[in-house]
Amino acid sequence: MSASGHRSPLTYQVTLTVLALAAFALVMVVGFGFYAAVQTDRASLERQKIFFANGLQDQIATVEREQESISVWDDSILNAKAGNQQWMVENISVWMYTYYGHNRVYVLDEANRPIHAMQEGKVMPLAVYGADEPALLPTIEKLRQLIAQPPQANASGGPTKMVAEDLVSLEGKPAILSIAPLVPSSDRVTQAPGSEYLHVSIEFINDTVIGKIAEKYLLDGAHLLLLSQPVSSAAIPLMNSRGVILGYIGWDQERPGLTLVRKAGPALVAGVLFAAGALIFLLRRLRRTSLALQTSQAQAQYLAFHDTLTGLPNRALFEDRLRRALLATGRDTARIALFYLDIDRFKHVNDTLGHPAGDELVRQTATRLQQTIREIDTVARLGGDEFALILVDVRDIRAAEDVSERLLRKMQEPFRLMDDQVFVSASIGIALASGPQVDADDLLRKADIALYEAKKNGRGRHQIFAGDMDDLLLHKRKVENELRSALSGGTGIKLAYQPIFAADGRTIAGAEALIRWAHEIHGALPPQQFIAIAEERGMIGELGKWVLAEACRFAVGTQLPWVAVNVSPLQLRDAGFADEVALILAETGLAPARLQLEITESVLLENNDTTRTVLAALRQTGIRVALDDFGTGYSSLNYLRRHAIDKLKIDRSFVRLLDNDRNSTAIVKALVDLAIALDVEVTAEGVETEEQKALLVGMGCHQLQGYLLSPPLEPAQMLALAGPSPVEGRSASALG
Repeated sequence: MSASGHRSPLTYQVTLTVLALAAFALVMVVGFGFYAAVQTDRASLERQKIFFANGLQDQIATVEREQESISVWDDSILNAKAGNQQWMVENISVWMYTYYGHNRVYVLDEANRPIHAMQEGKVMPLAVYGADEPALLPTIEKLRQLIAQPPQANASGGPTKMVAEDLVSLEGKPAILSIAPLVPSSDRVTQAPGSEYLHVSIEFINDTVIGKIAEKYLLDGAHLLLLSQPVSSAAIPLMNSRGVILGYIGWDQERPGLTLVRKAGPALVAGVLFAAGALIFLLRRLRRTSLALQTSQAQAQYLAFHDTLTGLPNRALFEDRLRRALLATGRDTARIALFYLDIDRFKHVNDTLGHPAGDELVRQTATRLQQTIREIDTVARLGGDEFALILVDVRDIRAAEDVSERLLRKMQEPFRLMDDQVFVSASIGIALASGPQVDADDLLRKADIALYEAKKNGRGRHQIFAGDMDDLLLHKRKVENELRSALSGGTGIKLAYQPIFAADGRTIAGAEALIRWAHEIHGALPPQQFIAIAEERGMIGELGKWVLAEACRFAVGTQLPWVAVNVSPLQLRDAGFADEVALILAETGLAPARLQLEITESVLLENNDTTRTVLAALRQTGIRVALDDFGTGYSSLNYLRRHAIDKLKIDRSFVRLLDNDRNSTAIVKALVDLAIALDVEVTAEGVETEEQKALLVGMGCHQLQGYLLSPPLEPAQMLALAGPSPVEGRSASALG
């Protein structure tokens, strides 16, 4: 047999060796492939679980933020405590369902009793709360304990946010529960600790909510699994704060490793001849899978730091960039400007055109802001209609103002929303920073204060933070504290009384109570100053009650026909004000006919239903209502007819010019004639000369008030002039 007919032992050995090596290599490749697939699938599953866990926490935080839009609001407190069901429907319950999708909303009073209930967009009887109460009560008690604790400051220097949240099971379905107290958005409204009403908001965790989370992280097949349903490894538990599992979130697990093995398997089975190709294919597939995972992670990271509606940086990314900008400022002594911007009357657009139009307005605003600033600057959306801008390398204040004016002009251009042309404006607060000592939280606070000042001073404008704004706030707080102390201690604050005379100039028709405050340090403070602070800081109700009670007590002991007391518009917005006045009259014993309440024309201009009801209730009891400073505002005959009043008081600014101004004489004559035509009394204020008195009497003026007849008097002087009441006179004689 020739050599060709025999297998060479070396060749056979080499062949076996090659086959062995090939088989070993194949086994190693296959084994490594399966191992890598399993590890990849396991790592991918852990990431998917983290995505869903983070998404659930984001959804809970979203419910809290949405709830904060109505729980931190003066009007929420006033209307909830007044039992205004229609207002709560439009702003607290059905609005939360329509705009945010909250399925159930309850409003509880200070004793945790329901005063309003909504389920699935429909107002329900209060009794439905009883079915949910056992599940909600632990979280309610937790919040009450938090409220009862002394206030603590958080890392940003502000008060700790009071909110309690948990996962609960209602009717066998898991839900997000968020409970927040109704707290003031300004110092105009105050409430005693423990008297807070609670806003309870519930959003069911259903396939729609879970689908939003899955869409955010590009995952498929997400759905809710109840406890009775089988659970796979691709699921996370819905667990409440006590460790009780209420259900699961399940989804179609992404298996990049297994997918790879399935696709590469036929090539591996083909044998050693395709081993190299299979290996290359495997490496390519692994690389492609890795790139897909990296892309998915990058997308998830992007969504975590950007606003989904506008694509702008969100609050987290904004705060990070601000701190980085401040660090850079400390190194190269450049300056940055922080802008706070929000759209004026944004809620009006939502209410009139709908929430889709509001979303479109936010998107178009984001586009305009980005078009107006440089690429190196940052525009972020903080939430709702609030935006923040970081401008780096700003030369001076004038440069910041130039940018602000461009932004305001851009915002004044018409917006096209849902086939409607809409005109809006914006308000901007600006804070400038330079040097390494600037604190980010302090800069945010200053920009927020500047924005508040811009809105308070007329909207549609910008305001740069000035150091005296802090001083002004400190001054207001100091005056507020001292005013509270004066009211509680009864020192410093007192009333003077200026007599009002009949047209003969001798007969006392009544007296006006005038508040005075003799401050220990600053001396006599102007009433306009501390009354304005009382209105702004939410103390006007307490101050007004003290003045009313003091004036009524004094009037009871005199023969004055009546005493007049000025009333703030804020007092008249309180639906319980008429009952409060009636209680004071009952406690002091003053007849309603002996009390006159003086209001300003701004009350009539508001055309507020509550104010109109309160005025009508006051007049029905016999109290008379006088319109003070008449002629200086914008009142019209329509307002005077709509709000029935008993007296007009001509402002002293007209009376002062009677001696030498023919036009003023004609105006005063017209005002007197108007009062006579309306069949109401007319009083002239600020009468200081005999000529003024003669002219006013000749015009038919019923009553006169001013220094010609008498200045404001101390109570003892007023008592001596008007005389004590007959009852007090007899008592004094008996004691003597």
